[in-house]
Amino acid sequence: MNSTGDTEPDETSKPSGRTLTLTVCSAAIGGTFQYGYNISIINAPTSYIQGFINDTYMERWGIALETPQVTLIWTVIVSAFSLGGLLGALLAGPLAVRFGRKNSLLLNNSFLFVGAAFVLTCRAARSFEMLIFARFLVGINAGVSMNVQPMYFGESAPKHLRGAVAFSSAVFTAFGIFLGQVVGLTELLGTEPLWPYLLASNALPGLIQLLTLPWFPESPRYLLIDRGDREACVRALGRLRGGVAPVLEMEEMLQEQQQQKSAALNSGSAASATTPWSLFKNPDLRAQLRTVMAASSAMMLCGNDSFYFYASYIFLEAGIPPERVQYITIGTGASEFTASILSNLLIERVGRRSLLVGGYSLMSCWTVVFTVALTLQSHGVAGMPYLSMACVFAYILSFGLGPAGVTGILPAEIFDQAARPSAYMVAGSFMWISLFLVGMLFPFIVSGLGNFCFLPFLGVCVVSAVFFGLTLPETKGKTLAEITAEFDRKNGVKKERPDLEVDESIREHYQLGKACSFTSLTQDVDPDPDHKNGD
Repeated sequence: MNSTGDTEPDETSKPSGRTLTLTVCSAAIGGTFQYGYNISIINAPTSYIQGFINDTYMERWGIALETPQVTLIWTVIVSAFSLGGLLGALLAGPLAVRFGRKNSLLLNNSFLFVGAAFVLTCRAARSFEMLIFARFLVGINAGVSMNVQPMYFGESAPKHLRGAVAFSSAVFTAFGIFLGQVVGLTELLGTEPLWPYLLASNALPGLIQLLTLPWFPESPRYLLIDRGDREACVRALGRLRGGVAPVLEMEEMLQEQQQQKSAALNSGSAASATTPWSLFKNPDLRAQLRTVMAASSAMMLCGNDSFYFYASYIFLEAGIPPERVQYITIGTGASEFTASILSNLLIERVGRRSLLVGGYSLMSCWTVVFTVALTLQSHGVAGMPYLSMACVFAYILSFGLGPAGVTGILPAEIFDQAARPSAYMVAGSFMWISLFLVGMLFPFIVSGLGNFCFLPFLGVCVVSAVFFGLTLPETKGKTLAEITAEFDRKNGVKKERPDLEVDESIREHYQLGKACSFTSLTQDVDPDPDHKNGD
């Protein structure tokens, strides 16, 4: 496997944008797509897996489990995915630094294939414990991809397309949810004999990635700033930009490389990736870290994924006939998929902050209406089940328009190359811990609050809208220096950052229009031979 991601030189003759588009598709189909797909496919075989648990226990011990005991084991199987995701988030940073963004995604498929093997053999082995371990491994895969893929996209995209390319992670997540719901239909794999094949079907997208992604470039920023390989960076950047590497884009990356070297020299240490602990200790990054922690936690604590973990239960409570629930569930996935595509088209026009704040504001409104509709429905008011369902779809649409995609972009835009992997580790850890808490607590919230079960999520949405509206600057089309200055201004910090100033020509003209050949760039951009460190 070529770690630089470079193949034949004639690849650079491809039309502009083609390689970048194919890279996005190849990385995402085995990346964030897996997160959505694996959240979705676990819903359809719920009753079959619970029956398998009870039958297995009966064969071993001669007695049947009571319903609460079966539910507890089922909850452990579901929650193992979140625990694995937490471990994957912690592994993502070191993997991305050690092996690179692209190779980390390729290696990540090993967890998926082992998990699929456990699922396919659990019935023959009469072991529901193998399901727990399989879901844990699949969670590790999702945790790594949810962190590494947005990092890879954010570092590979041009500045004016950075948000749209990074937002494609959310598009593929929503597509995974939708496709998982379709495959889980009783007409396809959602039957008692086929449920192991349903859960193991996640290996197919991983195989597609394993066969296609090695042909595409590694992140140019990783090659230059982390590995110090300028020539490999120029080749990768040229392929991603349609044959030539933009001069000003290279200059901006070289300046960031020099800034990191200068910072390391001033601190008396070698230039290396920042650790999560050093992020917490660095007062200059405190506002940015607080933002990604809040955004990652809110994305899960807002309750959107509760619809996917317990979708059937919610729809039955809303008055949908049991035989129609699986088709209504597909509608929720289609709603988020549609919203994510729309948001992908809007993000470079509307901006990140507006989508994030607007999304949480709309979700707050729909939660209020949904709660009122459920309360009136319990009193027999006609038409309320339909209003409840409309609120569910509106809520998911609002989530897909903003929080679903913007949250994953933020660490890539507001942290530099050295701090970015650790920032994703912290953000991912908070995301998976929050997902685990919601998955464990939501059934108890439903039983305790009944029709008011979504009021805690209302509080999260309102607080999130206010917090991001007050503290998050707009990052669209801005350099890291400009974003950092905006954070300082919004948080009342006044300081000079001469080492982070970017040349005015880069700030104004950093687009794809100006480019140069590979030969002239590697020879003339930076005469310092220190930049030509190879492998």
